[in-house]
Amino acid sequence: MVTRRVTLADVARAAGVSSTTASLVLSGRGSELRISQAVQERVRDASAELGYRPNIVSVGLRKGTTRTLGLVSDTVATGQMAGDMVKGAIETARDHGFMLFIGETEGDPDIERTLIDAMQDRRVDGIMLTSMFTRTREVPPALERVPTVLLNTLPAGPTRAPAVVPDEVEAGRAAARLLLDAGHRDIHLVGAGPDAGDVPPDTVAGVERLAGIREVLHAAGLEPASSHLCDDWTPPQGWAATHDLLAHHPRPRAVICFNDRLAFGTYQALQESGLRIPDDVSVVSFDNYPMADWLRPGVSSFAIPHEQLGRRAVELLLAEIAGAGDGPAVHRLPLPLHTRGSVAPV
Repeated sequence: MVTRRVTLADVARAAGVSSTTASLVLSGRGSELRISQAVQERVRDASAELGYRPNIVSVGLRKGTTRTLGLVSDTVATGQMAGDMVKGAIETARDHGFMLFIGETEGDPDIERTLIDAMQDRRVDGIMLTSMFTRTREVPPALERVPTVLLNTLPAGPTRAPAVVPDEVEAGRAAARLLLDAGHRDIHLVGAGPDAGDVPPDTVAGVERLAGIREVLHAAGLEPASSHLCDDWTPPQGWAATHDLLAHHPRPRAVICFNDRLAFGTYQALQESGLRIPDDVSVVSFDNYPMADWLRPGVSSFAIPHEQLGRRAVELLLAEIAGAGDGPAVHRLPLPLHTRGSVAPV
């Protein structure tokens, strides 16, 4: 049996007042308009007894806001690594009194269009366009008509939407500096080549990490001792690339892996060759994958700040909604280093 929704008129009738009086009391304006305390208490008691809930949609339409936000992603909500982006967005939206609607496209542009249209039909106040992995893409024209923020996404062309992404260039610089500060000059790369752009296709993180590494090495008068491009950053490719490295450099001193999954393969290959981490070889990596702490020793890794990205995206979106945004700026958040036992001085 479906129970009919309690209306404001029901509350007014139970309290013996007009609907206007009931509305003013429940909106907190009773004292301002000199409604007696006895009447206010009667209205509030009737509301509590009947279980009245205001119609947020109709209130929002009158006020020009629904206090709802939309998040359209490819696979963020169902992905293991980037789920904290959604967590950060949900918590920050809630802290500001907003509800977050989430839709996933699985990379299908038709589903994306349908989701964006559905959210606009429901009058969300703003939308976040989100990617599991940092990527560059065109912003759908429909999003130029609603306050929008790009989360873990860089615009491929002109847009009015701000973007928030990890600062991968600075993470690359920091990885190189970590090894240089430990006295290493013999630094090998697993996952990318020596030159700009020598990374798997469409890998923004790879391009930017490599740029940061090359910048710091060049400033120190160095080139990578060797580099090993992998077209897929997985443990088997890290293992194969490290065996290739060892075939030409049997005693490497330091390795930068372009993500933790590659590092898992690198660890195995080094240990199979009788080399100890960090006594013989220092290893640093990126992503802070959940298993990074289970390696022995744990791999020192720069973590993508997923939760902070989600929180910052909501803050930027609320500023856009309020008309206080700073336009199409790119906001880069630092990748904190999780220091473990994989780096040692020469």
